[in-house]
Amino acid sequence: MPLQLAAHQHRFSGDAEALAAYLIDEAPEGWSYLGTDLLDGAPDALRQHLAGERDEPGSRYPAHRASPPLICTERTSSGLGWSYVLHPRGIEVISRPGAERGSVVTWDTDPRVRFRDTASLWRPDQPIPATTPPCPTVRTASPATTSPSAPTPRKTARR
Repeated sequence: MPLQLAAHQHRFSGDAEALAAYLIDEAPEGWSYLGTDLLDGAPDALRQHLAGERDEPGSRYPAHRASPPLICTERTSSGLGWSYVLHPRGIEVISRPGAERGSVVTWDTDPRVRFRDTASLWRPDQPIPATTPPCPTVRTASPATTSPSAPTPRKTARR
């Protein structure tokens, strides 16, 4: 999620729809992993904090020639550990298959925050399970603001 937050704030200049198009429309088969290419445009200090010396572009799953394409639904998502729904206000984190809602991490959240991966903590009635980001030694550029328009939420999933 830190890569998605940083990408929204820097590479896509606060445009959630452009981020969704990149993550979903341009990779309909999904991603085996997201890469440091999402940090393009981020300040060097933030890039160093999130990626260190690693510089690996994301890896998309290969296109399947068989039809119909794999579509994740509540009935077919049992193998997924986490789901992310991209909203105009942030990323909704759904921590278990079949859950109707999850916590929303707003787009202006500092990407350096450490998120807890305990699924039971990610509920809409609880605060986001995260720690305070470390104090920066170098000032980073402030995140871009989000647009007030409300595009349709987009859902991504991690296998």
